[in-house]
Amino acid sequence: MSVKTVFQAIRQRQSVFPNLYTEELINEEKIQALLELANTAPTHRLTEPWRFVVFKGKGREKLSQFMSGEYRKNNPDSTFSEVKFQKRKVKPLQSSHIIAVIMHRDPQERVPEWEEIAAVSCAVQNMWIGACAMGLGCYWSSPGEMVGRPEILELQRNERALGLFYLGNTTLDQVLPKVRQPIDSKVRYIG
Repeated sequence: MSVKTVFQAIRQRQSVFPNLYTEELINEEKIQALLELANTAPTHRLTEPWRFVVFKGKGREKLSQFMSGEYRKNNPDSTFSEVKFQKRKVKPLQSSHIIAVIMHRDPQERVPEWEEIAAVSCAVQNMWIGACAMGLGCYWSSPGEMVGRPEILELQRNERALGLFYLGNTTLDQVLPKVRQPIDSKVRYIG
């Protein structure tokens, strides 16, 4: 693989939201390939802190009910938003697969927690670049109901959810423009 191909794959990574997904399901081989990419992320002391729960088929309905129910329960009338409620209910149903992103903290705490979170983030980035290279739509979201220790995930004591990675086939055939400030405004050199 050429450097140009790698750079292009990274530059074409983008967020594509469930309202742009088709009803066609992603085949299981592609999902497995994305999980294998995640498993190649860098990890200090080989703690491999990434864990995933994949919602597919009827699991998407279960996730939809959980998220919308938790939102309703945790937002009294004064803070309840029908729009946010509907988004939590609909997004899982618009997606082919939803992957819960979990940090499994090293029981021996050999590295700082932020390094574990960074490793999990690298795993998600690997999936994200791979999904975009496959022409899939995807994005990482962190709704309050799915961060921390949501009951639906049945996490171990040393695990914490960091959000959801939504996936779907899409008819979007263009890379959306990225809005970024120039890198020179973010870098200082010494020496």
